[in-house]
Amino acid sequence: MKVTLNKTDNVNGMIAIEIEKTDYQENVDKALNQYRRQAQIPGFRQGKVPKGVIQKMYGNSVLVEEINKLVSHELFNYIRENDLDILGEPLPNETEQKTIDFDKDENFEFKFDIAIAPEFDVTFSEEDVLTYHNVKLEDDLLEKQIDVYKQNFGSYSTIESDAEESDLIKGVITELENGEPKEDGIVIENGIIMPSYIKDEETRNKFIGSKPGDKIVFNPKTAYDNHGAEIASLLHKTKEDVEDINSDFTFEINEVTRYNEAELNQELFDKVFGEGNVTTEEEFKTKVSETVLSQIKPASDNLFMKAVRESVLEKMKDVSFPDAFLKRWLVVANESNTEEQIEKDYPKISEDLKFHLAKEKIVKEQEIKIENEDLEQFAGEVAKAQFAQYGMSNLTDEMLNNYVGSLLGDENTRRNMYDQVVENKVREWIKENAKIEEQDILSKDFEKLLSEDSEEEEVEEVADEVVADNADAQASEE
Repeated sequence: MKVTLNKTDNVNGMIAIEIEKTDYQENVDKALNQYRRQAQIPGFRQGKVPKGVIQKMYGNSVLVEEINKLVSHELFNYIRENDLDILGEPLPNETEQKTIDFDKDENFEFKFDIAIAPEFDVTFSEEDVLTYHNVKLEDDLLEKQIDVYKQNFGSYSTIESDAEESDLIKGVITELENGEPKEDGIVIENGIIMPSYIKDEETRNKFIGSKPGDKIVFNPKTAYDNHGAEIASLLHKTKEDVEDINSDFTFEINEVTRYNEAELNQELFDKVFGEGNVTTEEEFKTKVSETVLSQIKPASDNLFMKAVRESVLEKMKDVSFPDAFLKRWLVVANESNTEEQIEKDYPKISEDLKFHLAKEKIVKEQEIKIENEDLEQFAGEVAKAQFAQYGMSNLTDEMLNNYVGSLLGDENTRRNMYDQVVENKVREWIKENAKIEEQDILSKDFEKLLSEDSEEEEVEEVADEVVADNADAQASEE
């Protein structure tokens, strides 16, 4: 067996694997003997089939399989042992590879093209000036968020006054026939209507201003514009059941309840941030502001990393890449890709790849480590942010830990979070080594800045694949 590498330039090479009969024959014989022991062929007892018969039936396919296994193992073993940092996966050479005849040949030569990651230097110093936006929350937006909490933690109470559009009206719904309760008709003892959901204005106005004791005649199909799902919900039926119902109904009101937003007091403070963690209105506002800004911070971080990306791409503008190979590999690796599409997308793919490799280089050179505690902490922050969007800031440790466990239990989610933690650590390293100009900006102005910047959203999925596929392939050989 002989394996050699011929570099055509710094980023392209060809690996040649020469195989002789002695390299594979033993494995072929073992495989054929296994076939012989297991084969069930009419006219022969199991395990007693002549070798010649087995050879004739399975010899060629076994030979091909064993040689392919051997070639794959030797190829990736050579890459691993020689510490070759390749991009994508090796591809069969299209010009120098000789035709293989498994029926006649005993010695074989296989040639594979490889793409080698280029050597480059990415350093940051005081000469690299980058902007980081510190977002400040305006008073009106702070008040809006406080109003959200007051709404989320409000409660219903029974009222005796006239019903309003957003009130819940409860009572008995009875189907009519000729103005009287229909015999064996529909009767809903615990009917509920909210006037704001009624589509027909005339019907809606019948309920607005009503009070307990009132009896209102209405037609559900008219009220809800013949919307089957809403009618079915009102009458506690299926959509199919209400298709032929055209009757008028009475709604005899028993109770009107109104939603009252929570008051800005200790009870609300405890519900939002936990018992005793906030004791004054000023502390509450400060905590709310911190919560909102923590949700905005990832956007500020992302904007900063886009500036880093631009700086990296400028530093790497003269770095050569195996472009022709990568275009070819991207088409082979995904059958949905076409040469035309890859050619169109390649400038963007190339930029993504450069930035991806630059981050990997920083991680390696700076010996940045990702521990399980880092993942758990990040997942916890993600969980808190997700719950906070729904006004749920007061989470128990058990709730948080269970949710974190479910997030990290999903392989794709865990990988995405791992990548994000890596980027976070790279970002912090850059902030320590480059010159950072911190710029205060109001949240409304920051939103405008994000809107302008989002015209071209950058993603690195393809870049991840170019690097990750090689690692996965090599790992499978280990």
